[in-house]
Amino acid sequence: MRTDSKRRKRSLVAVSAVLGGVLMLAACGGEDDGKPGAAETSKSQAEVDAAAAKDASKARITITPKDGATNVGLNDATNVAVSDGTLTSVELKTSEGTAVAGKIAADGKSWKPDAALKRSTKYALSATAKDAGGREAHENASFTTVSPENSFVGSFIPDEGQTVGVGMPVSITFNKPIKDQKAVQAAISVTSSSGQEIVGHWFGSQRLDFRPEQYWQANSTVTLKLALEGVQGAPGVQGVQNKTVTFKIGRSQVSTVDAKSKKMTVTRDGAVLKTIPISAGSPENPTYNGQMVISEKFKETRMDGSTVGFKNEEGKGEYDIKDVPHAMRLSTSGTFIHGNYWGSDSIFGSVNTSHGCVGLNDAKGANDPNQPAAWFYDNSLIGDVVTVVNSPDKTVKPDNGLNGWNMSWAEWKAGAAV
Repeated sequence: MRTDSKRRKRSLVAVSAVLGGVLMLAACGGEDDGKPGAAETSKSQAEVDAAAAKDASKARITITPKDGATNVGLNDATNVAVSDGTLTSVELKTSEGTAVAGKIAADGKSWKPDAALKRSTKYALSATAKDAGGREAHENASFTTVSPENSFVGSFIPDEGQTVGVGMPVSITFNKPIKDQKAVQAAISVTSSSGQEIVGHWFGSQRLDFRPEQYWQANSTVTLKLALEGVQGAPGVQGVQNKTVTFKIGRSQVSTVDAKSKKMTVTRDGAVLKTIPISAGSPENPTYNGQMVISEKFKETRMDGSTVGFKNEEGKGEYDIKDVPHAMRLSTSGTFIHGNYWGSDSIFGSVNTSHGCVGLNDAKGANDPNQPAAWFYDNSLIGDVVTVVNSPDKTVKPDNGLNGWNMSWAEWKAGAAV
């Protein structure tokens, strides 16, 4: 009896195990709960994805720069383009939420900002476009612009639209030393409607001037193009400027100061316009010889000798005149051609008395148009040439002001990087 009882229990356990296995297999197979299996679910999701893709907009938006970009340029490095559709909205904002103005092109195919971006600023850009069926596409990107430490700019003269004399070079001063001068110069072009050959010359690592072999042709037009955005001026330092500047060359006026005869002859378009008595630098402080270009004009200005090395025993300037009339700068070191109201009328044309400047008779207050200095001031342009001859001093250095004309053409071209 005991033996049979034990057998029956073992048999029941075995049957239960088999049935349990069947039930377990049935549960794993999912046949009894009425729900779709994994294969069926996967198939359904693929169908959903395919349907969504089939209904997606055909418009393809491209944002430049790419999402996450750093050291992005400020001018032309940011834009949006679309293919197979048209842009409906573009929004560019700083991380602080300030909106940046921009315009979608008339054909709806592109967008760009209205002005240069700010340095060291994070921006977020979002764009929306529609295809021919009206279906929308969206794209987003964020980027950071180049920092001041990693960028350089060039300040230049002349300015846009300015009319200047025939001696005016294009002069660019960079705010950081340029190591790769070849790359930087190659990204700058200067052309003239006259067809003159124009060559750049480096004065050190931060100044680049351009001029033709002879003075600019009168009444020509000169164009400066800076394509410096992204150009590596030095390791880790890139340009951020793309700019085109056009200026005019006026009539041809070159004035010759003869320090020995103490007269200045003003020649315009090849004809003598006027001869003016002058008083140049004294024998102790002679005026530089050479071709000097008028770089600044001041109806009245202060001239303090201490700023240019003329000091007395007390350390004060040998002169300090607060209202020098009709002053025009000829050199960085302080050479001017200007009005002189404090000297006797008799010195002009007879005695050289200045500390190196060229003086013309004038009246205090700069309000008498009949004075020689007033006439010369009113008839001069920035960029006109004043050439000094027969002075006992040396020739002015080419980089002392805008005075590269004192170099031969061969010397000038030797200073080019390209």
